[in-house]
Amino acid sequence: MPQRLRVLAGDCQVTDRGDRTRAYRGRVVVLIKPDDTTLVHDADGYQPVAWLTRPESVVVEGDGDGFTVTARDGSRRLRVVAEEATASRALPVTEAGVPVGTCPDDGGPLVRSRGDVVCLDCETRRGLPAGASVTDATCDDCGLPKIRVERGEPFHLCLDPACDPMEDAVSDRFDGVWACPDCGGDLRVRSAPGRVYLGCENYPDCETTFSFPAGVVVDECDCGLPVFETAAGLGCLDGTCEVGEHATEEKAKTARESDG
Repeated sequence: MPQRLRVLAGDCQVTDRGDRTRAYRGRVVVLIKPDDTTLVHDADGYQPVAWLTRPESVVVEGDGDGFTVTARDGSRRLRVVAEEATASRALPVTEAGVPVGTCPDDGGPLVRSRGDVVCLDCETRRGLPAGASVTDATCDDCGLPKIRVERGEPFHLCLDPACDPMEDAVSDRFDGVWACPDCGGDLRVRSAPGRVYLGCENYPDCETTFSFPAGVVVDECDCGLPVFETAAGLGCLDGTCEVGEHATEEKAKTARESDG
């Protein structure tokens, strides 16, 4: 069911009690968002006259002739009393995101919002792996958009992990490619909800694990593990590797000298 935005308007007395009390009178619009954030807007500027973000409680009382809104959060209280009401409606609202395609289930628009892809009609939400981007291509099997995600190299996968599991693609390419620095066993691609990582094949005798960075392999560290290029820069798979840190600094220095 769509979330609702409550809109009330009228000639109102507004009292904002907190560290000190502020009182206002005017023809204002009161917005109560789905998370209960309460905003009081007048005709001046873009900032509300008064507001209370995600209060503990909001109570709306009244009928068509008038209304009272009381929002409380600890010792803070925002109270709006309409001497004359001119509007009172509950409107369906959704998240606003970047359009990325069409929902194959109901034909609704898909948008990317806060790391998820959401259908504005059926409100189905699908999470994105860290660092993933949504492409213009669609999956031949289910019709959802395809994503580009870097885990050692770029992979183009279906948005639905059940349709095109990331761990399968990464495992096909990198399972057993590198050796465990502690015991020499193969590093195997493992998975947990929403992520993939590398773990020693000799677990539980050897508990060595490494997070799989959101980046591409560009070199080999002197310690034998791969060097990844990520949004944060170059680094050894082993984030604690002093050899890798020194080698990365030397390569960066050499590159700067070459540019000079």
